[in-house]
Amino acid sequence: MPVKTYKAYTPTRRFMSIEDFSDITKKEPEKSLIVPLKKTGGRNNTGRVTVRHRGGGHKRFYRIIDFKREKHDAPAKVIAIEYDPNRSARLALVEYEDGERRYIIQPLGLKVGDTIVAGKNVEIKVGNALPLANLPAGTFIHNIELMPGRGAKLVRSAGAVAQIMAKEGGFAHIRMPSGEMRLISLHCFATIGQIGNIDHENITLGSAGRKRRMGIRPTVRGTAMNSVDHPHGGGRGKSKGNNQPRSPWNQPAKGFKTRRKKVWDRMVIRRRVSKKSSK
Repeated sequence: MPVKTYKAYTPTRRFMSIEDFSDITKKEPEKSLIVPLKKTGGRNNTGRVTVRHRGGGHKRFYRIIDFKREKHDAPAKVIAIEYDPNRSARLALVEYEDGERRYIIQPLGLKVGDTIVAGKNVEIKVGNALPLANLPAGTFIHNIELMPGRGAKLVRSAGAVAQIMAKEGGFAHIRMPSGEMRLISLHCFATIGQIGNIDHENITLGSAGRKRRMGIRPTVRGTAMNSVDHPHGGGRGKSKGNNQPRSPWNQPAKGFKTRRKKVWDRMVIRRRVSKKSSK
């Protein structure tokens, strides 16, 4: 999918780029597969802001996506490729032989007219979903379940891909897009191939207004605040106050581990590879 750029007839147009949407074959979403999406503005049930920098944005409908692929051994034909405003990847609208339609995340190379199927003993090809036990080492996968039967939780964004490195003792060794090595049960399902729309990472927003239409509000620097609002605030003139980088709640921002322990943390063999250490 090529990236479209503009002539610089305004300052914001100079660096702006967009997707050309040439891969989209259907403009309107499937009405039976959309639900209204309520805006929270980053607030919880008591009205307090728990996630900053959220609010506004264009109205959207949520597309109901089949992350479980639980309709086994039933072929489905791809009838359309659609845009989804809620994610970076494209959606493929598939129709089963009984007439039921579902959305799946479009893998790279999946086109209108192709047939996909999910099951334990299906062909190993792009778009098909199988248990990790039935996939050979070296296979590129996405839409990976973390717990069997609970639906795909991992590797769901545009251009993302994981790889099966080995299988041992009821678990598959999966290399994640971040470089992390993780153990996942062989009973978990995954979809073959890389997720499409790989040029998404090359898009430059170019303007503040475009960010606001995405529902993202501005981020204010701590040094621009008063001392009552941020550890970096206050002082005479432009000053950091000799503070280490911190959040508004005084949590260190560099080198301080904030990751909470989870049940499946013991499944991580190697932590993600940082960009600095890989250089």
